Amino acid sequence: MSLHQDPHWPRASEWLADGGREVGSLGVLGVPLNRSITPGACDEGPSAIRAALVRCSTYDLERGYDVRDVAVRDLGDLTLQAEDAEAEHARIEAAVRLAAEAHDRVVVFGGDNGLTRPALRGAAEASGVPLASIGLLTLDAHLDLRTLEGGPINGNPIRGLLEDGLPGANIVQIGLQSFANSAAYRAVAMEAGIASVTMGQARRRGLATVVKEALDRLAASFEAIYVDLDLDAMDRAFAPGCPGSRPGGFLPWEMREAAFVCGAHPKVRWLDLVELDPSTDIGQTTALAAAMCFLEFASGYRSAL
Repeated sequence: MSLHQDPHWPRASEWLADGGREVGSLGVLGVPLNRSITPGACDEGPSAIRAALVRCSTYDLERGYDVRDVAVRDLGDLTLQAEDAEAEHARIEAAVRLAAEAHDRVVVFGGDNGLTRPALRGAAEASGVPLASIGLLTLDAHLDLRTLEGGPINGNPIRGLLEDGLPGANIVQIGLQSFANSAAYRAVAMEAGIASVTMGQARRRGLATVVKEALDRLAASFEAIYVDLDLDAMDRAFAPGCPGSRPGGFLPWEMREAAFVCGAHPKVRWLDLVELDPSTDIGQTTALAAAMCFLEFASGYRSAL
């Protein structure tokens, strides 16, 4: 059954397809990477987020913004070679570089979290600055510091970026959960100088507040900021489509507020939405949360224009 068509209720999917108005410049790129520790179908994530946008309007009633004011371009999905991790990373890096060169802001629809490493490298190249000049904020239940033995996976993009030359002092990780990490990898984070805020600490102080403080801290030292928004930071009940989600994570409204704060910040130029596996999702629960985070980011961007 087709959804009701109402000219007075514009859909976010139509905005993404049509391009919006001539304010700002937002590029959207699908990266169907699927190299997860838990076998699944994260490569179907980009299409699932787009499909969820059909159920969303373009009007931010809370703040009075319409994201149709933002000029958006859907750059489609990359074609990746699953048998060659190095080629996949090179293709992701090049595509993000081109997207970042052409747009003020770029949102990447994932795909698993392994895409963050090549995407951030591509963003830095587009900016013409070394990795050491880029700040990274992760909203994630996990440290993502597993060893690189065996190649890149969704559990080691931060370890890979450290190897690539991104200093640990450039990284803030928010939402880390107990019983989702190990003491060994926590020690790696501490030795590298990575700043961390656990899920409990962020919840007690308010996630949006903690995110704003972290962004301001990074902005004081770095040219631009990349945000990695891993959907598994949400509570398992609201993220059944994330293999790594746990009971006790953030609620969708907290993640949405955080996404708006990121979009509104002048130094946040890139965001990825990762770890959606539609094959385990229930009633588009996780896909809708991802779509809403994307729209909140776009509304935050609109507020800053």
